[in-house]
Amino acid sequence: MARDRTHLRRRAGALAAAAAALVLTCAAGASAGPPGRPASRPGGHDVSSHQRRVNWPAAQAGGARFVYVKATESTHYHNPYFHQQYDGARDAGLIRGAYHFALPDESSGARQARYFVEHGGDWRADGWTLPPALDIEYDPYRARDKCYGLSERRMTAWIWSFSDEVLRETGRRPVIYTTDQWWRLCTGDSHAFASRHPLWVARHDASEPGSLPGGWRHWTFWQYATSGRLPGDQNLFRGTFGRLRAFAAGW
Repeated sequence: MARDRTHLRRRAGALAAAAAALVLTCAAGASAGPPGRPASRPGGHDVSSHQRRVNWPAAQAGGARFVYVKATESTHYHNPYFHQQYDGARDAGLIRGAYHFALPDESSGARQARYFVEHGGDWRADGWTLPPALDIEYDPYRARDKCYGLSERRMTAWIWSFSDEVLRETGRRPVIYTTDQWWRLCTGDSHAFASRHPLWVARHDASEPGSLPGGWRHWTFWQYATSGRLPGDQNLFRGTFGRLRAFAAGW
């Protein structure tokens, strides 16, 4: 997903400029899904500050049924467009949720979870609010250190710390967004999370997600492309729209 901080971040007492990601735009006439997509699977997308003020009625007309909106990163960044995106999506009839981009080398999982919930990552059982999501993947600021300097044991402990705090604050375990490769490299392909956390898997080079990380037998969301008909990254939900509503409601 997009890392969209534009401020300066501290690391080891020194200031470094945050890297800027490419803006992902809506490609007119692009496919609404990967080849072979069942018509019953709702399409959606995820957005961050790169998409700025999204035209939500147009996104809904273009096939969006759900969206995840970036809320926070670490404990010192909040998406300045969050409320326009999050509330605008709901006003247009989309099921929406918030996600947090993790930087496990900067603070504890519990601390980042509290910051996330305080800045948009809450959940309510209204059928229109997706559970909070944790985006945990390669370190975008240090290419050589894909796992943020954490061992497999410390990384899994960090994820549990985040998850436990989100559960305490919201009553839901977070959805985990990751890739098969990162999960194997940085958690040792831990199977400890699969039974209690829905999986949001990213794979952009195939017509199906393929192998899944860490003991998950099924994916809940699949991010299959970084551009397409909808603003931002393109996603599918694995079930029907009715099941998506039920999932949002916590059933």
